[in-house]
Amino acid sequence: MGSGSEGNALLISATSGSTTTNVMLDCGFGIRETERRLARLGLDGASLSAIVVTHEHQDHVGGVFKFARRYRLPVWLTFGTFQALRQDCSGVTVGFCRDGDALSIGDLQLAPYTVPHDAREPVQYAVTDGNHKLGVLTDAGKLTDHLVQALSGCDALVLECNHDREMLRNSAYPASLKRRIGGEYGHLSNEAACDILKALDQSRLRKVVGAHLSARNNLPELAYAALCDARHNELVEITIACQEEGFGWIDI
Repeated sequence: MGSGSEGNALLISATSGSTTTNVMLDCGFGIRETERRLARLGLDGASLSAIVVTHEHQDHVGGVFKFARRYRLPVWLTFGTFQALRQDCSGVTVGFCRDGDALSIGDLQLAPYTVPHDAREPVQYAVTDGNHKLGVLTDAGKLTDHLVQALSGCDALVLECNHDREMLRNSAYPASLKRRIGGEYGHLSNEAACDILKALDQSRLRKVVGAHLSARNNLPELAYAALCDARHNELVEITIACQEEGFGWIDI
């Protein structure tokens, strides 16, 4: 629905027989903007089953609880994230998840896994409907064996390509911010995303979306080239998400 420092939200949908499960992963947009972006996909807040949160940074949770209250949606998050956001949770049904414990919502099963990021208890998710697997990784500072294990064997992958290291180095950002973004608990560079993709079991992989690009410190063509270099098979389709439009439905 949108990916970048101004707001993030990802819609994941599964259909089984006559039932459909729609889960929104993060919601960094206000109510009206979230409604507008859902309407673009032919959905509304009443179509959602739940909101699942990765961590407490505002570009991921800025609209979560207001939207959940309006549409009476449950919100799932780690206890550490809840502690950082508990003052915003009034009137919302909250469920807790943690690394290693799969979460079932309708026809979807979400497996949270810990990532290195400067938040209280950040997680990302691998999601399956029992037949296919989607991996999501944004807001992480470096490759870990744990995240490689969590994401191996995916049919599709949403992977952060936040910055180009040279562009970040030469940017007007303060030195402290450059260190945070480029550090082990910051965000993935194109090169780091490339290393992660190379390390994964890609035997089932068919589609990769480069996500969470910095508007100032990256270019879509640089992220695209890095991901193309890292795929094991040229038949793997590479696309790049944007802040305004996100990306279209991907069927797996």
